[in-house]
Amino acid sequence: MHANPAAIQAADLTKRFGKFTAVDHVTFEVGRGELFGLLGPNGAGKTTLIRILTTLLRPTSGQAWVAGHDVIRAPRRVRQEIGVVPQALTSDLELTAWQNLDIYGQFYGLPRAARHARADHLLAMVGLRERAHDMVATYSGGMRRRLEIARGLIHMPRVLFLDEPTLGLDPQARRAVWELLEQLRAESELTISLTTHYMDEAEKLCDRIAIIDGGKIVASGTTQQLKAMVKGSDRIKLEVTGDPTSAITALRGLPYVLEISQDSDGAITIATADGAHATPQMIERLEQAGAKIQAMSIEQISLEDVFLSFTGRHLREESTSRAAPLPDPLFAPAQPRRIT
Repeated sequence: MHANPAAIQAADLTKRFGKFTAVDHVTFEVGRGELFGLLGPNGAGKTTLIRILTTLLRPTSGQAWVAGHDVIRAPRRVRQEIGVVPQALTSDLELTAWQNLDIYGQFYGLPRAARHARADHLLAMVGLRERAHDMVATYSGGMRRRLEIARGLIHMPRVLFLDEPTLGLDPQARRAVWELLEQLRAESELTISLTTHYMDEAEKLCDRIAIIDGGKIVASGTTQQLKAMVKGSDRIKLEVTGDPTSAITALRGLPYVLEISQDSDGAITIATADGAHATPQMIERLEQAGAKIQAMSIEQISLEDVFLSFTGRHLREESTSRAAPLPDPLFAPAQPRRIT
């Protein structure tokens, strides 16, 4: 077992397919109990990285540990400690929710009493206890997604990998999944690795986020830390009386003003690294120039702006249909065990 207490750790992790490098010397850590987000356009290396961490691919070089176990030397130990919820809905439509969970519990060698108690607890937690004995074919997409999260937790894993858990769900179903993940965080020390294409989802749920592009992690940190990395992370909007040209001229050259532009409606937008300190100076300068402020607002750039700054692309412009979904491995226990 690796001595580092991190739930997930990658050290100089690299994966090549012929001359193509899909994961390029990636190093990062995820703490126990952390919800860690991975953002990146399709082809950036996210899926390959997760496949390595879930023991489905062997890295070309580098090392990785999940739940304290080496993914290369102890893959079966890793599989016992992780749950995987793939992008595709893979629960068996011709079985009930209870049967889906019971079969997965058997895959992991759970005794009958333990897996039945666990299944009952999980179905209650995801709000499906009353529908436990209905065929999954009668479930909505949101219900199936909640069932599959429960299925990934049947063996009480220490790390849960979620690949696009709310893709294709309506807003109400997305909210239900968010609430479930927040409940899991509050009630356990479960570590969650979340891959998503939704910026609002990442911003709401994740303790930290890593942006991956070209096989490399180009930025990582909390949402606020990522925003602070972008030059001019605050945007100040001004509306002044009369011709804004004189106001723009007056504001140019101020130490806090990084960029200044005029919108089609005449409003002035100023990019600054510190809106709180820039605002008093701008007001004073505008008053000296005789400009009268009609309205002023300060807002921080969005996570979408941050992503664009680091990758040059909007995340939603990338078609998720091109991404190869993470498969749903039915992990066998390290040693065959008799099911009772």
